Amino acid sequence: METIKNYLETMFMNLPNTPEVYKAKQELLQMMEDKYQELKKEGKTENEAIGIVISEFGNLDEIAKDLGIENSVQQSVPEGQRFSLEEVKEYIADMSRAATGIALGVFLLITSFVGSIIFEGLTSVGADKDIMEMVGTLCMFVMWAAGIGLIIYTNIRSSKWDKINHENYVTDFTTTDYIQKQWEVYKQNYATTKTLGVALCILSVVPAIISDAFNNEIVSDYMGGAGLFILVGIGVFLLITGSKRKNIYMRLLSLNDPKSVGGKYTVDQKKYNQPKNPVVRALLSVYWPTIVCIYLIYSFLTFNWHISWVIFVIAGVIKMFLDNLEGEE
Repeated sequence: METIKNYLETMFMNLPNTPEVYKAKQELLQMMEDKYQELKKEGKTENEAIGIVISEFGNLDEIAKDLGIENSVQQSVPEGQRFSLEEVKEYIADMSRAATGIALGVFLLITSFVGSIIFEGLTSVGADKDIMEMVGTLCMFVMWAAGIGLIIYTNIRSSKWDKINHENYVTDFTTTDYIQKQWEVYKQNYATTKTLGVALCILSVVPAIISDAFNNEIVSDYMGGAGLFILVGIGVFLLITGSKRKNIYMRLLSLNDPKSVGGKYTVDQKKYNQPKNPVVRALLSVYWPTIVCIYLIYSFLTFNWHISWVIFVIAGVIKMFLDNLEGEE
């Protein structure tokens, strides 16, 4: 019977999402189930019964008039390419690795200043200032190169899936159900990583507060600043991985047209607007975590809390510009 139900969902997935269509689908399901039970009582095997039911009721064009949905069949949304269950599993695995790669790249960029801070602190205990500055600067540029390189490499590796942003793909009932279940499993992890990420960004000032309690110049002047960048880096890493992994499931659940029956397979299927421009998409993928990072770093280093909130206003204006720029394409 599960095979019959899945086949029925596939038959109706491109039809308009209307009460008439849903009523017709339930009526057809009942007829198929009755026929299946009748064939089973006649001694047919399960495969034989399913084959006969599908051959008798499987052509929607032939029975649409009897079901009262002839007009709906004519108004069905264009049928897209099937995104198979195997492709979905591969997509989730690849994009999850990409989320980690991009987040790690951003982490390296944020913490690239830690080396400079630590090596500069060593000058307070007699280390050669010129050498320490050179090593600190070298560490910073190496981490910049590693971070930017990792982000570029990850985006290139994951670009093979850009096709789902530019072509019409759909998922059948079984595949959509799998995506929904995977999303339900990940929801708790998403809530945890998001909460922990925000908490670490807020608590990044703690190392500076604690270090002020020490009378050691290295600890008070340098370790606090290094701790700030490290905590912010970890927090942003968690925020990016959580957000991008969530977007994986939201993107897959939005493949089906929301006006069709297939677009209502699960409660989480919504219209998910993702920028088509790869540059804009890359910027927006790490936009707000980066803004939060800039805000915290600037505020903690300058203590200009009375004015630093303007960063969010400026960021909001830039975000609107990027959204409009995408909309004009």
